[in-house]
Amino acid sequence: MITRLLVANRGEIARRIFRTCRELGVETVAVFSDADARAPHVAEADHAVRLSGVRPAETYLDVDRVVAACRTAGADAVHPGYGFLSENAGFARAVLEAGLVWVGPPPEAIAAMGSKVAAKRLMAEAGVPVLPSLELDGTRDGTPAGSWDGTRDGVLPAGWAYPVLVKASAGGGGRGMRVVRAAEDLAREVASARHEAQAAFGDGTVFIEPLLDRARHVEVQLLADGHGTVWALGERECSVQRRHQKVVEECPSPGIGEETRSLLREAAVRAARAIGYVGAGTVEFLVRGERVAFLEMNTRLQVEHPVTELVHGVDLVRLQLAVAEGAALEGEPPGPRGHAVEARLYAEDRDYLPRTGVLRRFEITGDVRVDSGVESGSEVSPHYDAMLAKVVAHGTTRAEAVRKLTAALRRARLHGVTTNRDLLLDILTSPDFQAGETHIAFLDDHRATLARPERAGPGADTPATGGPSPDAEPTDPSGPGANGPETNGAETDGGVALPVLAAGLAMAAERRRAAPVLGSLPSGWRNVRSQPLRARFAEAEVVYQPLPAGVTVVVAEPDRVVLERDGLRQAFDVALYGDKVYVDSPGGCTELTPVPALPEPTERVAPGSLLAPMPGSVLRVEVRQGERVAKGQPVLVLEAMKMEHRIAAPAAGVVSGVHVEEGRQVRAGAVLAVIQEIAEEITQEGDS
Repeated sequence: MITRLLVANRGEIARRIFRTCRELGVETVAVFSDADARAPHVAEADHAVRLSGVRPAETYLDVDRVVAACRTAGADAVHPGYGFLSENAGFARAVLEAGLVWVGPPPEAIAAMGSKVAAKRLMAEAGVPVLPSLELDGTRDGTPAGSWDGTRDGVLPAGWAYPVLVKASAGGGGRGMRVVRAAEDLAREVASARHEAQAAFGDGTVFIEPLLDRARHVEVQLLADGHGTVWALGERECSVQRRHQKVVEECPSPGIGEETRSLLREAAVRAARAIGYVGAGTVEFLVRGERVAFLEMNTRLQVEHPVTELVHGVDLVRLQLAVAEGAALEGEPPGPRGHAVEARLYAEDRDYLPRTGVLRRFEITGDVRVDSGVESGSEVSPHYDAMLAKVVAHGTTRAEAVRKLTAALRRARLHGVTTNRDLLLDILTSPDFQAGETHIAFLDDHRATLARPERAGPGADTPATGGPSPDAEPTDPSGPGANGPETNGAETDGGVALPVLAAGLAMAAERRRAAPVLGSLPSGWRNVRSQPLRARFAEAEVVYQPLPAGVTVVVAEPDRVVLERDGLRQAFDVALYGDKVYVDSPGGCTELTPVPALPEPTERVAPGSLLAPMPGSVLRVEVRQGERVAKGQPVLVLEAMKMEHRIAAPAAGVVSGVHVEEGRQVRAGAVLAVIQEIAEEITQEGDS
C-alpha cells in the first residue's frame, strides 16, 4: 500500500493529484524550486522539500535531486504528474532502483514511445495506421536518426508535397513543431524546431511528416493494469489549438461517427498491448473524414483528462494509484454520460505571448470544475508554462456544457495579469464551434473574428511593442464616433461606456471615503459648478457629473456601482488597485489605467521601437543596423518558457538600431531594436 506519495511536478498538476490523495488518506510530498517557494501546491502538501542549486526552469528536471527528496521526506512512492519527468524512462528506472513505487508505466514502455520516430515504426508493425515520415540526418543519444537531408534546398522526395510538419522526436506540448508550406522555409523551420526541442527536451532530433490540413485532433484515454486488461475510456476532441498546443478540449468528439470511434479505440488498445503498457496513457490521432493516422502516444496522464473523468464518472488518479499497488481493473470500462468541455486559461495576450505578474484577484465560480495552480496573490513567473487553470463544465448535452463553461468564464474575476479569457469566450460562442465544426486550423481560419482587439479589453498590449504608444491620447467615449473600451453591447448608452462611467464614480466615492475632512459631503460637491467632473484613463475619458442623459445612479461605492436607464438596472463590481481599475459585470471585464492629474515623468522610447513583450533570452538577431525590412519580416527571436517567440517588423522600414545581442537576457519592455518606417513597400525578397 502507498502511504506517502511524492509528486514530481508543480502547480495545478500537483494540486490535482493531492486532491485524490487526501480522499484516499495518502500523505503527500511536494517538491519546489526557489521560484515556487510560496506556491499553492507547496502549502497544500503534507510535506515539502526544496530543490535548490539549479535554475528554476531546470529544478523539476533533476532526477538525482527528486530521488533524494524522496529519501528526505520518507516517501514510498512517486507520481510524475504530467510534464517534466513524466515521460523520462531514466527517471522511472531511478525511482524503481531506489526501492520506491512508480505510479506510471514500465520504463521499457516509456522508452518505446519516447522517440516519435521509433514509435511510428513500432505502431506500423502493430497494425496501427501511421503517416509516412522523413527522418533527418542528425544524432539522438549518439545514434544516427536518419539519412535524408534535403532541408537546405527544400526539395522533398518523390511523392511528397507541401505543406509538411516538422516535429520533435522527443517530448510534446507543441514544442519543436513547425508547419512548413514552402520549400524556401524548410531549412529555417527545421533549425528552429531543432533548437526548441533541444532546449525543452534535451534532444534536438526532428522529423518531417505530411500535414493533414483541417484534420481533427482526437485522442483515446487508456488505462491498463498489470494483469492484461486494457480499457479504452472513450475519446477526446482536442482540435482547437494555438502554437500546436491545445486550448479547448471536449469529450466525446462532436465530429466522428461510431465506426471511426470504434476504429480509434481498437487502434489505441493495439498500441498499448504492443508495448506492454501499464497505467494511464493516451494515444493521439489525426482524423480527416474516414482517414485515421497515429500521431503519438503519451505515456502519462494528460492535461485534459478531466473531461474524460466527468463523462465516464471515474477518478483517473485514483485508478493510477490502484494499478500501481497491483490492483486489477474489474469489468468493462464505464460508459459515457453526457458531455464535458474544458478551456485552458493562459496568462497570455491575443498574440499568444505569455504574460507575467501578480494575480491580484483570481476567482472562478459556477457549475464548473477548476483545476488551478494559482490563487489570488500568486505570481506568474517567466520560468514555467503560462497556463493558470483548466475550467471544465459537464452537461447532459454538449450545448449545456458549453453554456455552463461560457457563463463561468464570463463571470470570472481575473485581475492583474492579461489572460486569454476573451479568446476562449469568442471560441465558445462562435457558430462553427457550437456546430462542432472544429479542426487543427480552427484558430488560424477564425483569426479575423476571434480575439478581436476590442474583445481583448482596453489597454491590451499591441504586437511587438508591449503596450500602447507613448504618444497615444485618451479618447472620450461620450464624443461623436468615439471608440471606447469593450462595452459589451447593452452596457453602452449614447456612446458612453457604462463600465468606464462606473469606474469614474467608484474612484470618486473612494476619494470621498478617504478624505481627511468633510468626508460626508457628496462627491464633487461645489458651491458654484464651473466645470463638469471627469475621470481620465489611458484608454478613455468620461464625464460623471453631470451624468449622461437618461442615466441614474442607484449605488456608487468604491467597490460597487449600480446604474439605471429606462428602468433597467446594471450592476458593476469595481476593483481599485491604484495603477489599475477592473470593472466586472455579467457582460465581461473592463481593465482601465487611471491617468493622474500630475503624472510622474516617464521614460519615453523612440518611435518604431520594438519592445520585449516578456522577459526572456535573445536567441537570434536576424537583421543588421541599416538593413531594410518588410512588414512582418522577423527581426529577432526571443526564448521564454523554453519556447521561441519571433519579433517581427510592424511596418516596412529601415533598422535604425539594434540594442541587444544573442544570448542576452532582457526584461519585459526593454528596447530590442528600432525600425524607422518608410512609405514605400518592401518585399522580403528585395527592395522592388
